[in-house]
Order: sequence, then C-alpha cells, then structure tokens
Amino acid sequence: MAHTLATTQTAQLEIRKSRFIAHAIPVADRDAAMAELRRLRDEHPDATHVCWALLAGGQSGMSDDGEPSGTAGRPILEVLRHHDLDGVLAAVVRYYGGVKLGAGGLVRAYTDAIASALLNAPIVERVAQARLTIEIGYPDEARVRHWIEQEGYVLADSRYGMTVRLTVGLPASAVDAARGAVRDLTQGRAGFPAHG
Repeated sequence: MAHTLATTQTAQLEIRKSRFIAHAIPVADRDAAMAELRRLRDEHPDATHVCWALLAGGQSGMSDDGEPSGTAGRPILEVLRHHDLDGVLAAVVRYYGGVKLGAGGLVRAYTDAIASALLNAPIVERVAQARLTIEIGYPDEARVRHWIEQEGYVLADSRYGMTVRLTVGLPASAVDAARGAVRDLTQGRAGFPAHG
C-alpha cells in the first residue's frame, strides 16, 4: 500500500552560510507538482537553486536545477523512496551563502534537508482515485449535484447535450456504492457510460 503525506511539510537548515528550505508537498500528479514548483519559484525569486524530486504513481522525475549532476535531485528522490512515499513532490530551495560545499557536501545537505522535513511527517495511506461518469436527465441534475457535494466528491467534468453527463472523482473503493446511491436517487434513471 502506497503512502503519501497528509499535509505539506517544511524544514530549514543552514549549512556553511547556505540556506536550504525543504518542502515535501502531497500532489496528485506531475501537473500538480509543476504548479507547486512554479509557486515556490515565485515565492523565492532570489533563490540560487530550486532542486526537486517527484514520485507520483509512475510519474517520477527530478532536477538538479543547476547544481552539479547527481548532487540534488537524486539524493532527494532516494529519501522519498526510503520513506516509501508516493504522490509527493520534494523540493529544496537553496540560497547560496558563498562557501562551496563540494559534491559530497551537497548530497548530504539536500538529503538532510528533505529528511528533516519528513522527520515527523503525518503519513497517510494513498487512496486510489477513480472516475465515475453519471448520465442523467436534466430533472435529476440538481439532486445528483447535491449528493456529490454531500459526499465530498470532486466534480471533475460536466457536459450538457440531450442528457447531462457528470464526471465525479472519488475513491476507487466507493464506486460501487456510488452507483447504487445514484440509481436510488434517480429511481433507476441514471446511466453510467464508460469513459470516452
């Protein structure tokens, strides 16, 4: 069972005048991770480097962002792997303080920074998400939308044609129950077309 973080974790280390600010951020996928990276770069316009690693369901990636190859992204990725995390972007913002750390020093610094952010991090099971498309007539739309809100599911897409198609994001384990609930709500009028 994969694990992810309940909330964003941060830590800050100062190593020989350089400041390392580590962020471990739960993300759904690569797109969400890239958005978080842009936000970090906007928040730290004067940072020397923003190095990162991502593990998200097969969408992994890393960047040394100008540090010597292999001294930042890979060590950060190794820490995530060691913690058996998925759906996490780990990014370390570095402000250079004028003292060179050398390759070994950099590997240690980036490893320590992200490890300290994860030290007491609340870890949760990563719940597999699924999508369910519900096809209904216009008279049932308000009722089904209200049910989606009550359940706390995410309305991912809505399309209007001869019928209404609502695509809902929900835990994979809840799909069967959701189908049953929507059938009951609409007295059997709802359909569940395959994606496409």
